[in-house]
Amino acid sequence: MSEPSFKTIIEPFRIHSVEPMRMTTRAEREEKLAKAAYNLFALHSDDVLIDLLTDSGTGAMSTEQWAALQRGNEAYAGAPSWFRFRDAVHDLFPFTHLLPTHQGRAAEKILFTVVGGPGQVIPNNTHFDTTRANIEFTGAEAVDLVIPEGKEPASRHPFKGNMDVAALRSLLETRSADVPLVLMTITNNSGGGQPVSLANLREVRAVCEEFGKPLFLDACRFAENAWFIKTREEGYADTPVADIVREIAALADGMTMSAKKDPLGNIGGWLALNDDELAVQCRNLGILTEGFPTYGGLAGRDLEALAVGVHEAIDEDYLRYRIQSTSYLGEALEAAGVPVVVPFGGHAIFLDARALLSHLGPLDYPGQALACALYVEGGVRSCEIGQVMFGLGADGVEREAPMDLVRLAIPRRTYTQSHIDYVIEVVTRVHARRDSISGMTITSQPPQLRHFTATFAPIS
Repeated sequence: MSEPSFKTIIEPFRIHSVEPMRMTTRAEREEKLAKAAYNLFALHSDDVLIDLLTDSGTGAMSTEQWAALQRGNEAYAGAPSWFRFRDAVHDLFPFTHLLPTHQGRAAEKILFTVVGGPGQVIPNNTHFDTTRANIEFTGAEAVDLVIPEGKEPASRHPFKGNMDVAALRSLLETRSADVPLVLMTITNNSGGGQPVSLANLREVRAVCEEFGKPLFLDACRFAENAWFIKTREEGYADTPVADIVREIAALADGMTMSAKKDPLGNIGGWLALNDDELAVQCRNLGILTEGFPTYGGLAGRDLEALAVGVHEAIDEDYLRYRIQSTSYLGEALEAAGVPVVVPFGGHAIFLDARALLSHLGPLDYPGQALACALYVEGGVRSCEIGQVMFGLGADGVEREAPMDLVRLAIPRRTYTQSHIDYVIEVVTRVHARRDSISGMTITSQPPQLRHFTATFAPIS
């Protein structure tokens, strides 16, 4: 008989060092936001109280990681730090070739420069922003094939990140020659941080084998996805998370990784694959753009921190806290009547801006308007994932994005429950005055990844 669980969610760590946060007034925040042209990426982080812009590289390292930094060996080639990093990654992801990179988008850049190009098609459950941009930059087409439930914020399907296997088969039946590989993002960030089931991965793998296509993973939130498999997929409740991760890896032929997410690094990533010929091409390009293959744009101390972090990420006490504390935020907002994506993802809570600001149309950029309102209200910085991020096609034509979401991404091991309670209060205040929030217009934008640097103005 198992022990009764406690209602209170506690952090499975003690605070070892603190970083002060600067309080601001509403008038100051209004001024700072206007100077930033209403783009939250352009704010000075000192002017942000609770920073939920991203969970990428924003987490706190452990004492063991800080200790590991002292082992960092900065030899240009073949440093001991490389071998410790290699062995730690191979323990979970035993692909034949491992190429470290300075972050995940560098791995994407290398891979899709080699396999992409005009006329090529890369199917995915849902591409995230840099993945799509790196594919489209080569002239290839990025195609999203998430299941229909993945486009419905209110659907409670337990694995809304799953790929539509019938749609994948249809694509391969008509354009197989144009598809160099199939990609699966775990968890599905663009769709609300939703997980992918092992059953779906097996089905996708079977279709890939039928058509002779390699299956790659965009696996930056692999540990959170494995935890959802353990807690939601039949037959895995007693399976250790590490073994679930290895089972996921065994279904793939390669992976890209932003180690700034689940591996608990502040920088870093990797590209791993089994194909010898493809590895040679990627390694040569990596030498040109990232550096020698045993450091790949990273200092030895960064490799050491990741070697520790990749295993801390699969600690089940940590993962239980991570997922439950994220759900704590989502449950409170849902109880307050705030439209949120359900079921809750692992790394973030996603507000349904299109439902919350129903008086605004998609081209009024409701996600951007909502994100700006959260900052003005309480200094909370979030990220628009909707019309701004995905509405502009590679051909320069604006099309309606599937959803308008605002992501409240929770940095790992960084904020306490009182911080999250404050975020709940800020969001519910904004929700209460939602009818007074006006839309936004874009005043300038680059042709790719416009959300990073575009400028905005409120619609009068």
